[in-house]
Order: sequence, then C-alpha cells, then structure tokens
Amino acid sequence: MIYIECCYLLASILFVFGLKGLTHPDSARRGMLLAAAGMAAAIIGTLFKPEIVDHHNYTWIWIGLLIGGAIGAAMSIWMPMTAMPERTALSHAFGALAAALVGVAEYAEHGSSLGVIKVGALGFEIMLGCLTFTGSLIAFGKLYGAIKGTPITFKGQNLFNMTLLAVMVGCFFYLIYDASAAMAFYTMMALAFCFGVLLVIPIGSADMPVVMSLLNSYAGLAAAATGFVLGNNVLIIAGTLDGFSGFILSVLMCRAMNRSMRNVLFGAFGAVSETTAGAAEGGTMREVSLEDVATQLAYAKQVVFVPGYGMATAQAQYAVRELSNLLEARGVTVKFGIHPVAGRMPGHMNVLLAEANVPYSLLYEMDQINPDLSQTDVAVVIGANDVVNPDARDNPKSPIAGMPIIEVDRAKSVVVLKRGKGKGFSGLENPLFFKPVTGMLYGDAKSSLTSLAQAVQEV
Repeated sequence: MIYIECCYLLASILFVFGLKGLTHPDSARRGMLLAAAGMAAAIIGTLFKPEIVDHHNYTWIWIGLLIGGAIGAAMSIWMPMTAMPERTALSHAFGALAAALVGVAEYAEHGSSLGVIKVGALGFEIMLGCLTFTGSLIAFGKLYGAIKGTPITFKGQNLFNMTLLAVMVGCFFYLIYDASAAMAFYTMMALAFCFGVLLVIPIGSADMPVVMSLLNSYAGLAAAATGFVLGNNVLIIAGTLDGFSGFILSVLMCRAMNRSMRNVLFGAFGAVSETTAGAAEGGTMREVSLEDVATQLAYAKQVVFVPGYGMATAQAQYAVRELSNLLEARGVTVKFGIHPVAGRMPGHMNVLLAEANVPYSLLYEMDQINPDLSQTDVAVVIGANDVVNPDARDNPKSPIAGMPIIEVDRAKSVVVLKRGKGKGFSGLENPLFFKPVTGMLYGDAKSSLTSLAQAVQEV
C-alpha cells in the first residue's frame, strides 16, 4: 500500500507545481506537462489498489482507457485553438458527469450503510456534478452557436430557479437524515440536471469567461467530494485545487467587469439593448478603405492591436502576427492590448496569440496599455465590442456602466475590423463606432489583415 500512497503524493506535488507553472506564459507549457505527469501517477497508483487487483479484471479499465485516450488524442490533434472554449466546456461537462456517476454507483451499492459524512459528501458531489454537466453542455451550445448567445429568460425565472434550488437542497438534507431515502436521492439528482440548464440559459455570451471559470470550479469541487466518498486523497487535493482556483478566477473576472457574481448569474446581461450616446447623437459609421488604413499603419510611430472574439472566429491570429512583423520591420512600435474578459474563456486572446508565436513581451494588460493610448497613432480593434465600448465609462445608464475598458477612443485614430454593422454578442450598440476618430473596415478579419499586410508592403 505504501507505493500507492507514494504515487498519490507524487501526483499531488505535480498538480501543485503544474498549477504554479500556469501563472506565467513562459512556464505554462511546463506546468501542463507536470500536471499531465501528475495525472498519470494518480492513474497508475489507482490501478494497484487492492479492490482492483483482487478482482483481476482490467477489461473495462482498458476499454475506458482506449476510448478516452482516442477521444483526447483526436481533440488535441484536430480541434483548432479557436475552438478551445467549446472543448473546455465539454471537458467540464464530462468531468462532472464522471464524478456524478461515481456517486450514483456508490449510493446504489452501499445506500443506507453510508455514514452521515459520506452521505453529505455524496449528495454534494451529485448536485454539483449534475448541474455542472448540463450547465456546461448549455455553455458549449452557446459557444458553438447551436443555442442563441443572448440570454434566454421567462417571467418569474429567478423565483422559479430559487424554488427549484430550495427543493433540491431540501432533498439533500433529507438524504442526510435518512440515507435509505432513494426517492430523495434521485429527485435531487433530476433537479440538479434541470438547475444546471436553468442556471446558464439566462447568461449571455458576453459573460461566458466568468461562466467557464465558475463551471471549472464546480467540476473541481465535485471531484473533491468524490474523493471524500471514495477515501481517495489525490482526488480531494486535485479537486480542491481546481475548485478554489476556478472560484478565485471567477471573482477576479467579475472585478475586471466591475460587476458582482450575482449580476453575472442572475442579471440576464444583454437581454435588452440600451440606447447609446452615439445613437442618440445621430452619428454615422465612417467606412474606410484598405489603402487608407495601410498608409496610416505604415507611417505610424505606434500601433496598438486590441483583439476580441471576432479574431477567434475569423482565425485571424496568424494574419495579425504577420502584419505586426511587417510594421516592426518598418520601425513601428507594435503592442497588443489584452482585456481580461476578451473572448469566451479566461485568457482566450493570450492563448490564440501564443499559438501564432506573438512574443509575450508585446502583450499588455488593460491597466498597462491605457496610459499609452493617448500617444498611439492607430489603434486597431479586431472583432471586439464591449471591452472597448466607451459607454462603460461615459454613460451611467448603460448596462455595462463602470466596467473598465481599453480606452482606444483616446488614440489619434481608431480602425475597427468588423464583419458588418451588427451589434456584438452582448446586444449593446457601441458609440465608439460613431466617433469621428473611428474608421470601420468591414469584412472578414483574417482576409482584411492579410490584405493590409500586402498593402503595407506596397506603401
């Protein structure tokens, strides 16, 4: 047994160092490898547990290993980086489902013989696992486009959700009182599946980064509860690390938007589009030509690129890297302004730009880039909306009032790359697009950036 505990200790240490490695892009790859090695150590240790060895039946384990390994390999090889949010949502869903299924199996096998503490942990595991599974599937649907990104609401929704939650928690406490109450157990499980759907459908796509980190937290806590039920220390440690780091990240992202967790979960942000300052003033969007933008960029002293979700959907990260390299070769200072909630998952823009080998030294956080924008000749917005919306700063009646933004409107000139004149995922109009300093370059971001690179070479 000592070698099993040694494997678990090694796995726990590797998980801690892996998480530490993810705190900086330079060490992130090493952190992922350490975490993967930790998971391998945990699996090897588990395979030698007496209850597995005594049965001498590895058939189902090998089947699971082959199927899971094949799916994981296929996803890592063929799934593009632009689909990383969807892949992450699926990982949360199936990880949480695995935890829930373990709980169901434990209850079906032991039932009333479980002690109060184990029943409590098992109920917690089932509730979080089931609601995370369905909630993550809804998040996947919104990210993939199978479900509309705007909030889905109905009258009395919050009251209905709170009532459902109260009944679910009531079943949980009754189960602790009487562990043999199978009806309470399965009712709690069914309500948790429903609650996961109802929890995520009223959340708009603009809030997906917070939702993703919160679901990650729920999946981790479900895994930790599974560890308590099974008496597995490595599950407790790994799940707790995952759960609390995800929750802390959710809080930090809410602060980055200057909004509370309650507002994100229950505010139905983006359901109603408010009148903006630009629309009220009767402004018009000024379209600019490719040649004019290329000339501006070629003769600028400093250019700041601000990427958003539009860069991900157009897969334009390589094109913007090519353009930035050309500008740097001409002596232009190039910087990238990264908003903490840009995209559809935490660090989405950083991941995409790193894939395109954009040097990390060119990436600047919001607080770092804002003081520089008044000395910037051209700010290029690539498919971003809310994170550069000046209404957050200037319009107290805006739904995003008070949210810190990248203040591109303070640059001498702004070029916005956009597919068309429609609104962003949040459904809010952006008065930046109507300002005299702003020029709109319509079209696919990847094609526009590629054409700009060619035009800059000809200037």
